[in-house]
Amino acid sequence: MSTREATVLFDAPGPRGIVRNRIIGLVGMVLIAALVVGLVWGLRAQLTGAKWSPFLRADTWLAYIVPGIINTVQAAAMSVVTASLLGLALALGRMSFSRPLSWVSTVIIEFFRAVPVLMMMLFVYFMTIFAPFIADLFPGQAVQIKPLVAVVAGLTFYNSAVIAELLRSGVSSLPRGQTEAGLGIGLSIGQTRRLILLPQAITAMLPALVSQLVVIVKDSALGYIISYPELLRSSQTLAARWSNSIAAFLVAAVLFIIINYTLTRLAGYLEGRSRSRQAGRILRLEALDMEDHTHQEVPFKE
Repeated sequence: MSTREATVLFDAPGPRGIVRNRIIGLVGMVLIAALVVGLVWGLRAQLTGAKWSPFLRADTWLAYIVPGIINTVQAAAMSVVTASLLGLALALGRMSFSRPLSWVSTVIIEFFRAVPVLMMMLFVYFMTIFAPFIADLFPGQAVQIKPLVAVVAGLTFYNSAVIAELLRSGVSSLPRGQTEAGLGIGLSIGQTRRLILLPQAITAMLPALVSQLVVIVKDSALGYIISYPELLRSSQTLAARWSNSIAAFLVAAVLFIIINYTLTRLAGYLEGRSRSRQAGRILRLEALDMEDHTHQEVPFKE
């Protein structure tokens, strides 16, 4: 669609509007270019070849970057699994017909959504240090996993609440006929939700769920505050050794982009397969339905 065509929100610009838009665009590009040049000039001491040369050394990757990536992916993967399970449980609890269970689930969801992720990480981390009955769960070498437990717990609590709301809104958006169809074939309301509504809600809300998974990967960088050696923390340690903060953080940013892009592409592939599989089931059901009708139309021969 041409940019000159009118839309619901904008009228098509006239000749003066087109000239004005071009001038504004040109001025904006000049300002952005000037900002980039100014940043490069101001940071020229941090962008010399000597600052980038540590990334040509194998020990830089083996001692800092690769462990940082592994720790980031490890925390994110564990958080995705636990947040998905807890989010599913909270969604079922909030949609329950049991008023006490629905009320408790609602309170938990609203609490987790309102409290910042970093605050929950810090709370769990200090609980593993100062609460005797929790600190005793980490004897000996297990004390080293306290930051990991705090990061995973913080990400799980917050993102489970978001996932629960996504699933609940997905179920609410389905046509009422889906529920009536489940009840019509003899399923209980609970079985209808678990077997019919939730699978469709998960498929419908998959783009939003994938976006939330990307948020989990990015928020794992908050583990930097409690000394969890994820990618950002490893980059900061590397920068302290070679005095190349800008180069180290630029490399970390590129690696975060690559990780999230890979995750998005993988989730998109799985989403496509899920939708095509669901479409295949619908086509088979329609074919069986048409076949039944065809058989019913055959006249009975005496």
